[in-house]
Amino acid sequence: MKTYYSDILSNLKENTEPLKLNDRVLVIDGLNTFIRAFVMNPSTNEDGIHVGGIKGFMLSIGYAIKNIKPTRVIICFDGAGGSQRRRKLLPDYKGNRKVNRKLLRAAHQEGTVIDDKLAMKHQLQRLMGYLNNCPVTVATIDKIEADDSIAYICKQLLPKSKCFIMSSDKDFLQLVDERITVWSPTKKQYYFSKDVKDEFELRPENYIIYKCLLGDKGDNVPGIRGLGHKSLIKYLPMLFEDNILSLDDIIEYAKTAPQSRQIDLIKDNTAKLHLNYQLMQLHDTDISGGSKERLLNILKGDIPSFVKYDFMKMLLEDRMQIVKNIEFWIRDVFLTLDAKAKYDK
Repeated sequence: MKTYYSDILSNLKENTEPLKLNDRVLVIDGLNTFIRAFVMNPSTNEDGIHVGGIKGFMLSIGYAIKNIKPTRVIICFDGAGGSQRRRKLLPDYKGNRKVNRKLLRAAHQEGTVIDDKLAMKHQLQRLMGYLNNCPVTVATIDKIEADDSIAYICKQLLPKSKCFIMSSDKDFLQLVDERITVWSPTKKQYYFSKDVKDEFELRPENYIIYKCLLGDKGDNVPGIRGLGHKSLIKYLPMLFEDNILSLDDIIEYAKTAPQSRQIDLIKDNTAKLHLNYQLMQLHDTDISGGSKERLLNILKGDIPSFVKYDFMKMLLEDRMQIVKNIEFWIRDVFLTLDAKAKYDK
């Protein structure tokens, strides 16, 4: 282990222009990644208890780290009451989110069946313990959703960094530009500007308007019933051209556009469009000055060292195997990050 550290540090010193700590940053949507792992990964430990949330999370971020090769990893989680502001605007915001699959679909501990909600809470708390022993920055701010933290970090706090946002939440596509890329762990796909254009036929800057019109089933944000991708191409062709538009541009266009049922739907739902914009836009995040300062202090703080003993001790306590050769996995995933943080101090 010490030899491997020495090799990494030696390579960093020999590089005439080594990457600095914030040059290439992987910013992870923590709860999105955990819930997806919890639901989709059926792994159990040696006692038959479901541990898929923890194991799937570690495998997912490990895959991303090995492929993206970041100089730094930041993991953002929703703070307590994080959805409060948006729920004031739309009481049913994210109201459709339920874990609808039983663990294995039930986890057993001392003969008692643990339901999904309790199992998820336990695994998430345990996961935070693992992350405390890893060379990553964990950011959680009360009353702030991870989406807003991630957007503020990438747009404002790291304005010169190459940022990779890891999430299956397509809301982040509105942020894609020459610096910001979205990595979808479900598709194992990068979303650069060209990829957004190829899939949705529009610029990333116009994606938020597209979402306002069609809504977001994942967050339980209703769109305008009767509109779809094809009808938008036909009746709002400017949305799919090379110009950057605002929501007001679309609303103004509808006032003078040739009459049709689809245009009438837009004119009749301007209030819904403005509400959806407040709910889903991430360019101008509604974060208080105090919360912005806390996020800045978190990023300026020291990155924890990788504590192999405590990490391995937790694996033994949980009777869990992440991969067959844990030594190689730790080396490939965490040790380069750890050495980079130490070198850049």
